[in-house]
Amino acid sequence: MRKLLFTGASGFLGYNIRPILEKTYDVHTIGLTDDDDIKINMAKEVPPINTHYDVVLHAAGKAHTVPKTEAEKQVFYDVNYQGTVNLCKALENAGIPRALVFISTVAVYGCEFGELITEEHPLEGDSPYAESKIMAEKYLTEWCASHGVVLGILRPSLLAGRNAPGNLGAMVNGVKKGFYLNIAGGKVKKSVLMAEDIALLLPLLAEKGGVYNVCDTYQPTFGELSASVAKQLGKRPPISIPYWMAWCMAKVGDLLGSKAPINSYKLEKMTKSLTFSNEKARKELGWEPLDVLTNYKI
Repeated sequence: MRKLLFTGASGFLGYNIRPILEKTYDVHTIGLTDDDDIKINMAKEVPPINTHYDVVLHAAGKAHTVPKTEAEKQVFYDVNYQGTVNLCKALENAGIPRALVFISTVAVYGCEFGELITEEHPLEGDSPYAESKIMAEKYLTEWCASHGVVLGILRPSLLAGRNAPGNLGAMVNGVKKGFYLNIAGGKVKKSVLMAEDIALLLPLLAEKGGVYNVCDTYQPTFGELSASVAKQLGKRPPISIPYWMAWCMAKVGDLLGSKAPINSYKLEKMTKSLTFSNEKARKELGWEPLDVLTNYKI
């Protein structure tokens, strides 16, 4: 059985895909918890890796927060970029793997809205999250080329799975508590990917390499997603409010600060479609994604 090193396995992604990976690989993990085989903060130290691995899945990263201070911004660069550099130094000491798969993000494009954005789009993301992921992609591209490693870079959209963080997690909590509202019929579309698809993509990427957007082929609306969540929770589907009402609520939210359930920034994200094309991954890897509306279970 081939050996797989999985960084960041104690997070949401690991929770959803580790059981699948363990059917195919001998999985060892690096992370911040006592459950990890190597417990270390890669942002600050080079991990002591003593085993040669066939494949590395590098999913450790910082996401899902909006930094307010320079120190909070720096954490993104420390974790996402310096953590990647430290991992590669450790792999040089332990033995170069045959393949490395990096979990990046569609945030590297810097798009707030758009339809079926492809991998050809320039990397214009300017948030600390996006910039640090772009830096890590560039470093890995050069490192893997110089060491003869097959590099796969996945740029997932919104991830769905049990205990999903981010916007999907916020939707689930909102529906559960009865205060989630759709705006103008909830017709806005967002690209979503089942977390399990990362595990299904890994062996394909370890063979071929390449840079790919990954998301479901069907782009669900907020209305469809929230109706699915409500049905699973035994709740009524969220009601829809007109845009003008949401706009007024957002302006009040701007005054209330970060605790407000809606503000102008969140309103813009909830009322503009942002979808990505998975055509390259489907064509080159022969991959068909799981249907999110069918497979997403809370």
